[in-house]
Amino acid sequence: MFEMTPYESPWMDGELGSLRDMAREFFKRESVPNQERWAEQHQVDRDFWRKAGDSGLLCMSIPEEYGGGGGTFAHEAVVLEEQASAGDDAFGNSVHSGIVAHYVLKYGTEEQKHAWLPKLASGELVGAIAMTEPGAGSDLQALKTKAELDGDHYAVNGAKTFITNGSHANFIIVVVRTGGEGGGGLSLLGVETDDLKGFSRGRVLDKIGMPGQDTRELFFDDMRVPAENILGGEAGVGAGFIQLMEQLPQERLIIAVAATAATELALAETIAYTKERQAFGREVIKFQNTRFVLAECLMETRSTRTFVDWCIQQHLEGRLDPATASMAKAHATEKQCEVTDRCLQLFGGYGYMREYPIARMYAGARVQKIYGGTNEIMKELIARSL
Repeated sequence: MFEMTPYESPWMDGELGSLRDMAREFFKRESVPNQERWAEQHQVDRDFWRKAGDSGLLCMSIPEEYGGGGGTFAHEAVVLEEQASAGDDAFGNSVHSGIVAHYVLKYGTEEQKHAWLPKLASGELVGAIAMTEPGAGSDLQALKTKAELDGDHYAVNGAKTFITNGSHANFIIVVVRTGGEGGGGLSLLGVETDDLKGFSRGRVLDKIGMPGQDTRELFFDDMRVPAENILGGEAGVGAGFIQLMEQLPQERLIIAVAATAATELALAETIAYTKERQAFGREVIKFQNTRFVLAECLMETRSTRTFVDWCIQQHLEGRLDPATASMAKAHATEKQCEVTDRCLQLFGGYGYMREYPIARMYAGARVQKIYGGTNEIMKELIARSL
């Protein structure tokens, strides 16, 4: 019987293959058995961050001199894929390692890099980035959280919402307004929250999917943060908007990578189910409609994988432009939602039961078209490049 040749991403090599094996075993051992409990408590265990750090899975693309793994974005992509392949959408490492750590690496002073990056790599610090506010999301220039200089400290007042890692994070990059209106008035402030007066966490947000991820509101009431914590020091004052724009392509590629791996998992689960489930005296996969739907889903999934792999290679070579990153994010998340929906249909009524992974995948997929910039914003950014 003909079997399709297994697909392997062109950017993979032997070292990354060993990492994939190690990451797969880590998530199988430390994540999979805990998913139901994490969903009930709306967060991973705090100690899980330490375990990931001890295993070398945090900050893999941060240089070794700052405590990281010394790898590239390809190393981060492998870990992201294996997490998604394990059905884990609770662990917020993509924000911690792929986003927060890279803001510090790219824009931080040497003192800031040495102070924060090793602790992020070990799991002593859990990272979050606080951009979105109750009244401002994709429109970053409308952010209002204010930081006023008072001696050698900033007094911060405002609120943020939809913050991934909101329960565990004790190092948060907060987008604050240090100047006037518009993008030129924004700065990035590194905030260590342990025992910090004026900082508080709001409710854990009740989402329709990703129940194990600690998404919360954050509040700042005359929160005092050393002025030296502005990312980049004095040179970073007013540079926040540019810094955000420069880093968003990697954030959007991260979402595309995770979306692609989750889509592949949904398809694999569905193929396995339709081979076992019987209806009218034969396996469901033997019905023409089932076979055609699965064939179409495979075509969509494989073409998405190929495009995202090409984007990863472009990023590794320093050539991924913002419009293409937006294409990857929008396309991969659209296909994740479409394919997962079609796969769920093949489970029949069981697909609507949360005890089945496909139902959780379906609920978790929907937000992918929203965060990291809505797909409507992605299309606007793509259109500007025409």
